[in-house]
Amino acid sequence: MYLENIESPADLKKLTIEQLSCLADEIRTAVIERTALNGGHLASNLGVVELTIALHYIFDSPHDKFIWDVGHQSYVHKLLTGRQKLFHTLRKHGGISGFPKISESAYDAFGTGHSSTSISAALGIAEARDRLNEKFKVVAVIGDGALSGGLAFEGLNHAGHLKKDMIVILNDNEMSISPNVGAVSSYLSKILTSDFYKKFKKETKAFLENIPRIGELVARIALKAEGSLKGFILPGALFEDLGFNYIGPIDGHDIMLLTETFKRIKEISGPLIIHVVTQKGRGYKFSEDDPCGFHGVGPFVKETGVSIKIESSCALDDTKSRLQKLRPCSSMSGVFGRALTSLAENDSRISAVTAAMKEGTGLSCFAEKFPQRIYDVGIAEGHAVTFSAGLATRGLKPVIAVYSTFIQRAVDEVVHDVCLQNLPVVFAIDRAGLVGEDGPTHHGVFDIPLLRSIPNITMMSPADGSELAAMLELALNLNSPCAIRYPRAKAFDIDLPGFKREIALGKGALLSDGSDAAIIALGNMVLPALKAAFMLREEGLHVAVADARFIKPLDEELILGLATRTGKIITIEDGSIAGGFGSAVLELLNKSGMENVSVKILGIGDEFVEHGPQALLMQQCGLDEGSICNTVRDFVSKTATVKKAG
Repeated sequence: MYLENIESPADLKKLTIEQLSCLADEIRTAVIERTALNGGHLASNLGVVELTIALHYIFDSPHDKFIWDVGHQSYVHKLLTGRQKLFHTLRKHGGISGFPKISESAYDAFGTGHSSTSISAALGIAEARDRLNEKFKVVAVIGDGALSGGLAFEGLNHAGHLKKDMIVILNDNEMSISPNVGAVSSYLSKILTSDFYKKFKKETKAFLENIPRIGELVARIALKAEGSLKGFILPGALFEDLGFNYIGPIDGHDIMLLTETFKRIKEISGPLIIHVVTQKGRGYKFSEDDPCGFHGVGPFVKETGVSIKIESSCALDDTKSRLQKLRPCSSMSGVFGRALTSLAENDSRISAVTAAMKEGTGLSCFAEKFPQRIYDVGIAEGHAVTFSAGLATRGLKPVIAVYSTFIQRAVDEVVHDVCLQNLPVVFAIDRAGLVGEDGPTHHGVFDIPLLRSIPNITMMSPADGSELAAMLELALNLNSPCAIRYPRAKAFDIDLPGFKREIALGKGALLSDGSDAAIIALGNMVLPALKAAFMLREEGLHVAVADARFIKPLDEELILGLATRTGKIITIEDGSIAGGFGSAVLELLNKSGMENVSVKILGIGDEFVEHGPQALLMQQCGLDEGSICNTVRDFVSKTATVKKAG
């Protein structure tokens, strides 16, 4: 056993190349076993085992700096850098993160979680190194999927211009999460089949240099002359034109080849790109067969690869008789995908756009039904928005399916290219709210403050699956920008007597009446608000519950009516309090001159929420039914005391 004796990369360097291969097998076993128990990113980590070992074997981390693009392939790095004894806590609340994190370890040179950032960050580190007269190597590891992001090319362009001493490892496995698309992916595929040029160049150079007296000179002239042909046959011509020296492609699972290559390039200065070819999911049959499905997984049975079903935290409690029915119907993403596909059957103008997240956003069924009407633009959220704006100018109805945490990357395009021009683009914002074990890089808590201040946009948030489907239909008929935010959650239907399913622009719904206070809940928070209200009613406290439905425009009639009748308003949202839904309600009350209304806002405070089980995080943020119940009870009691004293 070698892994148990690795406390740091210094221990790794004591092993022979043959022993490193054994270590790679042990690491794969450790990653598979832990991910089966905790969930996480499996296939991407299995693909970089040898690559990570070779990097730490040759370079001197943490003195040399490694930047892992996206970061979902950093488990092997963590095992080799002093976190082996903590590995059982991976992605658990209070444990180590599933991504690189500066505050977690000196070996994590840069925190990541979103893609295409590594080259820019590495260049900044290299420039700071030179300014401070320091000496160390900077290595960015970026996947071919992340290379489809525009930020990666901005970094390459600047790095090639500055000629900085830095190394970019291009980890080419022909996949990001979904199979890669676009010209860059096609270009890399061509390189992989270009064995002819590598052999031709090597043999020609050796032949010319062996010509007596003039061989070396002729070889140099020939090297210059080949420039006219390199665009056709030279592997890596694109990168060399950007100012990088290109080496590769090389086998990313051959430890001897990797270590020899890294040993040689370590002594070379200037910008380098090392093209490494790996297999995503390598060493575990189920992830090799389905690298997309095993990209990000929940707990599973190691022997079969079958997912372990975990009961939803939204399971019915003792309020079951009150709420009558609660029917799980797959996920909110699944509801969205099926609803969009159904609507598209009757409207050929409807198109779907995704940034390398077709499966994750529920668009697989749409892609199967309408392959000519779905556009996967790669990891390029800004382009997705402006591309959709272009579609909209010609009368099409584009729907961009994107995670909340990723729409942050395209806010300028939302403002300038969609909303300023008042174009009918629909933003289906998945994974809004707290997502769980992926942590702060993936929590979708900023979309409301980022978007609601933009003129012309309508914002909605459904309480259940039926509302999501109805909101999507409304959004596609508005002829103006619209965003629908919904959580990573099971889709339940809230079935209450008299509850109307029709969605009208700017209109919420009163689900349960009461005179002591009023809860105005948004989206995912409607169900726990209802549960809390029924718990309070058993104590004799009658609290109204309204489903806001709209963030913009607000249902002014409903909100002002509840404020007038109860004098006490509690808003609840699974997003940032600063600039969020509750802030919008306060602005409405202020505009209406209702200064005597007491308001309590529940949501995410001014902090980055750490990783952990979704239900636990909701509880810690005071957004579960028990916490809501306690907050409302205390709020009503305190406001009543203040008014009595006044």
